[in-house]
Amino acid sequence: MGMPGSRPLNREILLPASLSKEILVHCLSVRPEEGCGLVAADSSGRAVAVLPITNALHSPVRYQMETREQFDAMKRLRREGWSLWAIFHSHPHSEPAPSPTDIRLAFYPDCLYIIAGLGTDPPILRCFSIVDGKISEHILRIVPDSVTNLD
Repeated sequence: MGMPGSRPLNREILLPASLSKEILVHCLSVRPEEGCGLVAADSSGRAVAVLPITNALHSPVRYQMETREQFDAMKRLRREGWSLWAIFHSHPHSEPAPSPTDIRLAFYPDCLYIIAGLGTDPPILRCFSIVDGKISEHILRIVPDSVTNLD
């Protein structure tokens, strides 16, 4: 539950290096617009796939997933037996922290939110849970693809 206001770092989240790279490559490829997409997990809860989705707003400060692509991505999750593990997007020029809009539009409390901060070199990935407007940051550890979830 934590203290009011800023919440402490929570659990450690493992993200395979290849998936981290896919997120960053996608987000950098659409800069200066925000990039976005989904990360899928297998039945054991390990992140296994990145599904980039077009930002329908083509905006440097907001994103909205293109409806058809998002629908197709969710169909693929079901078809593969995967679950929605995380939603990612980028902040091309600002801190990789949830904006008031990100918090207001966080409709998936069981899902992680990964934000890529592209304003630094190298870019920074940060991971959050957003539940009922409350943010918890998690320790995001990029691991070799061969490492499995330690839970």
